[in-house]
Amino acid sequence: MMVRAQALAEIAKLRGDALVVAVYSSAFEWLEISPHPLNFLAVGAMGQAATNALGFAIGLPDKSIIVLDGDGSLLMNLGTLVTIANVAPENLTHFVGYNGCYEANGEHPIPGRDTISFAGFARSAGYKTVTEFRDIATMAQELPAFMEAPGPRFASLFVQPSIKPELDYALVHGEAARKRFAVGLATDRARLAASR
Repeated sequence: MMVRAQALAEIAKLRGDALVVAVYSSAFEWLEISPHPLNFLAVGAMGQAATNALGFAIGLPDKSIIVLDGDGSLLMNLGTLVTIANVAPENLTHFVGYNGCYEANGEHPIPGRDTISFAGFARSAGYKTVTEFRDIATMAQELPAFMEAPGPRFASLFVQPSIKPELDYALVHGEAARKRFAVGLATDRARLAASR
């Protein structure tokens, strides 16, 4: 099992200028690990992180899109795996923090936590590249090749439940956060257009 913040730090090293959709506890940790105007935070939208990321992947096919999902969140919308695999956006990388509980809601266990395989779900759905990371050393070694593999890509991150962060919803849903993302996206699009 990994510490989620350490796993997220490995992803941050390879982020580049990717647009990142993060959900719940991962979102608050991600803000500290990788502050960036292209952080789209899906806190309060349980089950919708991957769907939001798919929309960005379709609308911005020239942009790398990363989604930091949770196991409980993904369970609420498993059908999105089939939809993503069917659309097959090559620019989408889907990480699921697998800690076996609804961490943001009191660490209640998710159904089937000892038997289900999110990597198995993604593989059956048709994701092109699927893996699992259970320890930080292996993740650090294999993550660069995974991020370059054919997409959509999916990885289960076996992580421990973390200390619950202070859930400052104004920070992620307030006007400043929305404006920062809108300006960041417009700036990114303008930079891309100028480079063509």
